[in-house]
Amino acid sequence: MPDEKRNDILGKLAELSEEAMHRLQEAPGGDRVVGAMNTMRDRLDELQRRVRGIDELEQRLTALERKVDRLAKDAGSSTPRRSAKTGS
Repeated sequence: MPDEKRNDILGKLAELSEEAMHRLQEAPGGDRVVGAMNTMRDRLDELQRRVRGIDELEQRLTALERKVDRLAKDAGSSTPRRSAKTGS
């Protein structure tokens, strides 16, 4: 029963929001508001897509930093350091 009530409430909410959008579009200047809302939605979708990509890049960067650290430690311990001497 709770699922039926939830679906009923969501259905009513969707119906009310559609009605509100139609009323807004019919109001003077409403078409511009609706257009701006649609543009904002598209931009928000693009922003969300980019932010999800940042998480992947951070993981890759962390893995690369670990690899560089390991390589630096290996290179430092396996090759003797030479000091540059000046003079005759």
